[in-house]
Amino acid sequence: MITSSKASKRNYIFQVLTVFIGFLVFGFSENVKGPAIPRIQTNFGLDEMQIGTLLSLNSLGYLLACSFTAILVRKWGVKCVTLISFGSMVASGIFIFLSQSYPALTGSYFFMYLGNGMLEIALAVLGAQIFVKNTGTMMNLSHFFYGLSSTVAPMLASGLMTVTLFGHTLDWRGMYLVVLSLCLIPMIPALLGRFPDQNDSGEERTPIKAFLRDPVMWLLVTILSFGVVSELAVGGWLVNFLEKAYHWDTTAAAGMLSGFFLCFTVARLLVGPIVDRIGFTLSLIILAAFTGVCTFAAILIGEPGAVLFAIAGIGIAPVYPTIMALIAKRYRSNSDTAITFIVTLMGVGSVIGNYLIGAITDGIKRLFMTSQGSELGLLRGLQAGYSFIALCAIICSLASLILYRHLKRRNELL
Repeated sequence: MITSSKASKRNYIFQVLTVFIGFLVFGFSENVKGPAIPRIQTNFGLDEMQIGTLLSLNSLGYLLACSFTAILVRKWGVKCVTLISFGSMVASGIFIFLSQSYPALTGSYFFMYLGNGMLEIALAVLGAQIFVKNTGTMMNLSHFFYGLSSTVAPMLASGLMTVTLFGHTLDWRGMYLVVLSLCLIPMIPALLGRFPDQNDSGEERTPIKAFLRDPVMWLLVTILSFGVVSELAVGGWLVNFLEKAYHWDTTAAAGMLSGFFLCFTVARLLVGPIVDRIGFTLSLIILAAFTGVCTFAAILIGEPGAVLFAIAGIGIAPVYPTIMALIAKRYRSNSDTAITFIVTLMGVGSVIGNYLIGAITDGIKRLFMTSQGSELGLLRGLQAGYSFIALCAIICSLASLILYRHLKRRNELL
């Protein structure tokens, strides 16, 4: 019995390490792109519309991965899928390093997002299975590690891009190679641990048609879609905004992005117990609204209010893990199907959202360029694009309010 208990604890440690370190490297892979985007844009001579298209096309890889990962998890097990995800991200770092054209880079990013999508589903399913108690706290703690690496990622990327090895500057290609190679680390506890098999639970599985008829699922899709666009768009657009709108240098702009993720990280570390106490849905309403208000205020105030871009991270940070905790509680025996359903449709929203940000920025820029000059036109375009990011947070809050009222009427609040 004692031996069995020790083995169980050791295995749980391996499971937790896989989740925590997995989110850590996931944060690096997602958020080094902020300082890299302006360099890529200059290197290939891209406009804002092409950057928006690049990010939205890359999200298609993520979306595709979300659509089939649950099937792979049920067929091969979450352990195998997790290892494949880490391995594909390492391989994508090599492909990005070798990219010498815009189409080649797009293909490499697409492949990286396949790995990202698979990894996110696998880690979410594993977390839903092992974090049975204090679910909100543990989910936020897991995503704290994503926020921790995201805080460091912009400064790490800026630093690595200036490093010279053997007479060759790493630049953005070498930086991606180094960062994505870190995915080798969490493969160690993943190999050593034994992961649960959801198919062995003996509980009846809910068919996908039942999810399609569930209004709560569609509200969760709406909340998560707008929330994730508002969260992830910051990593791709904030540095670009600060450099071009306010003429900040790369180090200062990357520092502000790191400030956003610092607030983001602290929120995920501290807000989890509050979420468990006041309820998942009420938390979503308050936190998403806070982010929307802060971001709109930052745009209206101008450069003196730039710090509000960072403070906005406090509100948006807990949205994703809180949704995952809500899914884990409400759909305990079908968490893999529920997570895949919601995250897949969220991926559609992410593709559309990234495209719209680029399209709005470029369209408003061209509109104002004819009457107010190129510099002011660019400023207005960037402000309009970033205002859409703020609007997404407000819509996320309003959808959460609708969900709150729906669940309260049925005595199903969590």
